Amino acid sequence: MHVVILGCGRVGSLLADDLDALGHSVAVVDQDAKSFRKLRPDFSGITVKGVGFDRQTLENAGIERAHAFTAVSSGDNTNILAARVARETYGVENVVARIYDPRRAEVYQRLGIPTVATVSWTTTQIMRALLPLGADTEYTDPTGTMALAEVHVGPLWLGKRSRDLAEATGARIAFVTRYGAAFLPDERTVVQDGDLVHLLFPPDRRDEIELICEKGPVRS
Repeated sequence: MHVVILGCGRVGSLLADDLDALGHSVAVVDQDAKSFRKLRPDFSGITVKGVGFDRQTLENAGIERAHAFTAVSSGDNTNILAARVARETYGVENVVARIYDPRRAEVYQRLGIPTVATVSWTTTQIMRALLPLGADTEYTDPTGTMALAEVHVGPLWLGKRSRDLAEATGARIAFVTRYGAAFLPDERTVVQDGDLVHLLFPPDRRDEIELICEKGPVRS
């Protein structure tokens, strides 16, 4: 597929190189032509110098045939404006914008534009390492009715079936991360020490689900 990337900094250049290596068609847009030096020498995509939300610049990058667009420049305003142009003017289905201000990110997420709030994400990861309790929301759908979160599972769940955890919480296990690798649990999967369990549930049940995950199975 064809992907247009706005911003050729460390994130943009790495994305471009990885997508290019996977065989996708890639176009990178940046106002500073020197930024393209960050791309690997064997990068086979195209580079376009210009303002990321300018229509002619985007069209030179192939936005009209793009399957995906991501804005990862250093400016929040530029990223969100470019993302909206890609989505609303050119009808690109898969659009993601990096936003440094977490409050802004929440607003645009509700407008249906997926965002990555860099500061918020980094802070959350550090907090999870320092205080591994509660549920860490990884995604909330635009309507706010469903959340994907990594939950802390208490020691009483160790050795129990993941199916029992799902039934006790009324949530669905999206996936489990074990030793750095994610997988889908089956009927034989049991919770092990160090597992990261990712649940899907309505946000208004967060407190109840956190308590069940922390306290363990209910004794009959």
